[in-house]
Amino acid sequence: MSIAANILVGLVALLHLYFLVLEMFLWDKPAGLKAFGQTREAAQATKVLAANQGLYNGFLAAGLVWGLWLGPAGTGVKVFFLLCVITAGVFGAATASRKILFVQALPAAVALALVLLA
Repeated sequence: MSIAANILVGLVALLHLYFLVLEMFLWDKPAGLKAFGQTREAAQATKVLAANQGLYNGFLAAGLVWGLWLGPAGTGVKVFFLLCVITAGVFGAATASRKILFVQALPAAVALALVLLA
């Protein structure tokens, strides 16, 4: 496995840990309001849903870290979780904001390409 692929997989995992924090803990705080362009009222109304979404992002991060931890035997795990990230990013771009395609799906697609080429 190439070092570049593993670094990018790690960065995608860190990105999803950041999403977890934003969605589970900062959703209705200034940082969360700014990141998602919401009003305090809208954030309060959707706080539980956002926390659930954040938890799923945590699972994506955990899967990617697990794949890294397995070393060369983790290639299949990394591929699976990167495909999950890409799918979530494409769905999010289609249903919520086109920005998600570039923030979530694109880094995962580049990481997937590097993993598959390694």
